[in-house]
Amino acid sequence: MNPDAAAVRAFVALDLEARVREAAAELVERLRPDVRGARWARPETLHLTLRFLGPATPAQLERLSPALAAAAAQCPVSTAAVAGLGTFPESGRPRVLWLGLDLPTPILALQQACDRAAEEAGFAPSDRPFRPHLTLARFRERAPRPRLPPANLGESRLDTVVLYRSDLRPQGAVHTPLVACALRGRG
Repeated sequence: MNPDAAAVRAFVALDLEARVREAAAELVERLRPDVRGARWARPETLHLTLRFLGPATPAQLERLSPALAAAAAQCPVSTAAVAGLGTFPESGRPRVLWLGLDLPTPILALQQACDRAAEEAGFAPSDRPFRPHLTLARFRERAPRPRLPPANLGESRLDTVVLYRSDLRPQGAVHTPLVACALRGRG
């Protein structure tokens, strides 16, 4: 990473198995006719955000990378149940349609370690509590609150923490992996 380069938008995430992303894409296709006013996420961009960083300088990313590797080395490969649909906020006009995840304790500890690592690298403390979810869609203003069916996509293996660069484009965000750290700890 070039320390003189401009800041980029970044986040830390866990990737999902391709099978789960494909099942999520099928779910979106079933939801699309009944959910109005939504801008749908592309299946290849689905991930579990552990820590949104926002604007990140190359120096901050350089400081963060070894701490992410250390956190990943302490966390065992795990699985998470992927089930349940909801919206943020829970009342009023919806802004986000999400698919839930039930995370095991080691992954929750990993999220906390990533949060601490981000602060130690110079990022501001997170202003929101961690709520594990996959963002399926974002709503435009005045979208009606959708009626959501039950959803259960099974489990996904969680085995890699990725530091991503996110470039916002008219057709949707493009996520470029900058650093990938395999989970290696023992459960």
